[in-house]
Amino acid sequence: MQTLKIVSFVTLFTALAVLGLPKDSFAQKTKAETIPVSGNCGMCKSKIEKAAKDAGVKEASWDVDAKVLTVKYNSSSTNAAKIQQAVAAAGYDTRDVKTTDVAYNKLHSCCQYDRTAGTSEDEQKMDCCKDGKCSMTGHDGKDCCKKADVKMDCCKDGKCSKEGHDGKDCCKASH
Repeated sequence: MQTLKIVSFVTLFTALAVLGLPKDSFAQKTKAETIPVSGNCGMCKSKIEKAAKDAGVKEASWDVDAKVLTVKYNSSSTNAAKIQQAVAAAGYDTRDVKTTDVAYNKLHSCCQYDRTAGTSEDEQKMDCCKDGKCSMTGHDGKDCCKKADVKMDCCKDGKCSKEGHDGKDCCKASH
């Protein structure tokens, strides 16, 4: 009698557990994505794929000719932004994240790809602010130049080198 109660309880509990849960509740949320990544060679391929895997990717494959990283990952543990940040930290520009000059310069000479093809948003902002006023379409002449972290060419060392300035006034956070 005691055995019958235990078997009935286990059967009932198992049935409720299986029938009461959605079919995909145990499935991992695998996502596939392609991300453009700059690079040149087989050495780049291994570094880019390793960086992606270090960011939590299950599968990573970078096509040397197409310059595209194809990844599969669990969306509950990582995302495209984290993957791109890891690849950029390894020295490679991605669709949304540009590497730093320091990381890029650490790459082997055969891995140093042409970076002039695309300019970063900060470089574009500096271009529009060369005269201290924003020349971008749709801006009021100053709003793209406000950010303190985006400094004009004349402010590279923190002091204004433009003619007619006292060494600091064009480098202020707001123009």
